[in-house]
Amino acid sequence: MASSDRAAAVRRLKGLRGTLVPLVTPVDEHRRVCASSVGRLMRSLRGEVTGYVPALSTGEGWTLTPGQWADMVRLTVEHADGAPVLAGAALGDAAGILARARLAADLGADAVVVPPPFPGADGRRRGLVGHFAEILDGSPLPVFVYHEHVVSGAPLDIDALREVCDLPGIVGVKDSGGSAEFTRDLLGNAAGVPVFQGWEQLLTRAPGVSGFVGPLANLEPSVCAAALARPGEEAQARVDELSERHRLLTDDWYLHVKAELVRRGVIGTALAVD
Repeated sequence: MASSDRAAAVRRLKGLRGTLVPLVTPVDEHRRVCASSVGRLMRSLRGEVTGYVPALSTGEGWTLTPGQWADMVRLTVEHADGAPVLAGAALGDAAGILARARLAADLGADAVVVPPPFPGADGRRRGLVGHFAEILDGSPLPVFVYHEHVVSGAPLDIDALREVCDLPGIVGVKDSGGSAEFTRDLLGNAAGVPVFQGWEQLLTRAPGVSGFVGPLANLEPSVCAAALARPGEEAQARVDELSERHRLLTDDWYLHVKAELVRRGVIGTALAVD
């Protein structure tokens, strides 16, 4: 993607709103990405969501082999029917992320979703702003920030995140920091890009978010959309009830999502990718 193309993509993606679904990665009994299951899953979501996010944490992005990752991104683009595809690059180092960004561009994705830097071999961590600046300098695609700390161990730093949001090429933030206060602070201080809530239990707790990115969208996209459109205690209670029913707050939430999708006949197995 040429620089002019990326600039056009940035302008388009900064208008993203609604529900972005972080897809599970369906695999067959040989742990190969199951093309027919991906197709059925995306057909079940069409018209209910704004865009698709393959290979993020719900898609077991940290454990996908390069081949699994490429297959999942390719199939998502094939079945997206023109909706935006934001490919997860759930790696902790800039070189690995940039390799994924270049491949995602070749596969037709619209953006790459990037987490904070992980500690290096010496245990030290690069700064958040420098990390994203390096990614943007080398990425052919716009970057959507995956703000989290559970996997990366990155500190919650509102000032650094605001500075990242001001970098040219950033098109949005999935705020999975786990704090409604942090999200409200980010919204109240002109983040400059769309802010999406990343936790079901906080979906309505920070009014003014542009949308939602969470595993429940694989199963109940209409409920997610309704909570965004009419936030309040009743909507949040419904989201909380479904999140508990589907066991989304467990460490292996993605397997429970897969199990429910198998029960519904959408995907073929509930196996993990490895």
